[in-house]
Amino acid sequence: MNASAIIISPRSRRAVQFAPWLWLLLLAVIIGGLTVAVWAQIDGTNRGIAPINSSNDLVVSDIRVDVTGTSAEDARDKGWQEAQRKGWAALFRQVNNGATAPGLSDSALNGIVSAIIVEHEQIGPRRYVATLGIQFDRARAGQILGISGRIFRSPPFLVLPLIYEGGIAQSFETRSEWQRAWAEFRTADSSIDYVRTRGDGLDLLLLNPGQSGRRDRAWWRAILDQYGASDVLIPSVRVERQWPGGPVVGHFAARYGPDNDLIGSFRLTARSPAEVRAMMVEGVRRVDALYIQALASGILRTDPSLIIEEPVPVEEIEAPAATPAAADEGDDTADSTSPTDNAPPPPAPAESTTFSIQIATPDATSVTGAESALRGVGGVESASANSVAIGGVSVMRVRYRGDSAALRAALAAAGWQVSGSGDTLRISR
Repeated sequence: MNASAIIISPRSRRAVQFAPWLWLLLLAVIIGGLTVAVWAQIDGTNRGIAPINSSNDLVVSDIRVDVTGTSAEDARDKGWQEAQRKGWAALFRQVNNGATAPGLSDSALNGIVSAIIVEHEQIGPRRYVATLGIQFDRARAGQILGISGRIFRSPPFLVLPLIYEGGIAQSFETRSEWQRAWAEFRTADSSIDYVRTRGDGLDLLLLNPGQSGRRDRAWWRAILDQYGASDVLIPSVRVERQWPGGPVVGHFAARYGPDNDLIGSFRLTARSPAEVRAMMVEGVRRVDALYIQALASGILRTDPSLIIEEPVPVEEIEAPAATPAAADEGDDTADSTSPTDNAPPPPAPAESTTFSIQIATPDATSVTGAESALRGVGGVESASANSVAIGGVSVMRVRYRGDSAALRAALAAAGWQVSGSGDTLRISR
């Protein structure tokens, strides 16, 4: 007899057969185990990074100060005041193409600075050495800088960051430097309206790596409605470690939409694992630049299949009521004609069409100047900035009475050089 064989006596067989509570107990254990597994997946302790504040304030980073004072507190106060002056000068040069910033008193700077970000600091008995970031209030500082307090943004895009390491794809399953870089990215500095999640709770179930390969529009619509987004962005990075403690190569890609379409890709290298966080921060910045460029060129746009438009029922469309003059007309007036009755009807007015016009905007004043110039073109009903990129290419939303050929001719007559086709044009002087 095999030593591993199990012998069940007739009495034991009857006990198993006539004890249904054992099966109920086993079923309860299985259900309890599945519940614990799902709860453990949702309520992980090492998951979830809250995104930072995404206000529209203006930020200048990497400001280095080295000052001394009568005490540690006095040295720190002097260092912060010096950082505010340096940050104001750097911000003004950035917005106004290198122009010299007007002098502001420390009290005036205190009124337009909303926060001081401590990136790194060393405090001694009478010395303060630090690297700081200065956050300026957009509404207050914008009046001096000559820029609007508003910032033009894209439609809201849900962010699903993916990282591939060791052949395994992850989104929010564990905390990663890629997730952290997206959580700490200042989305207010971008024209893309990013919808970022914390990455815990139901986010783990809804926004998993498998979701990036799902094409079902109905499922995507249900998820996007949960987060108040119009479409999805899928930035990804594939990490390759050369050897333990050696260089780390990151292959970055900017993708979007339910079909996971590729916009662009690039590669960055960290010389050691200690530089991986800086590499991820730079990767987020460059991926954001790819998304902004795609938005300006018209490539990045919401998928029409994700928008549900209910047609108006025919029975709800009321027929136009007859005018009193028409109701009073009789057959006797039908035979009487006048010279104006045989005249051809007036031509129907041209339909208005919306166009996206790209234009280089080196500074803030060029944005308002372009809007005013486009409003002065004949046939243009309205012109407003849809996406503003100071120092880059902005996109103007123009409503024109006529087709694309007529708009090109009107712009050329106004002194613009026009390129492009369809409803997307690019102009320059």
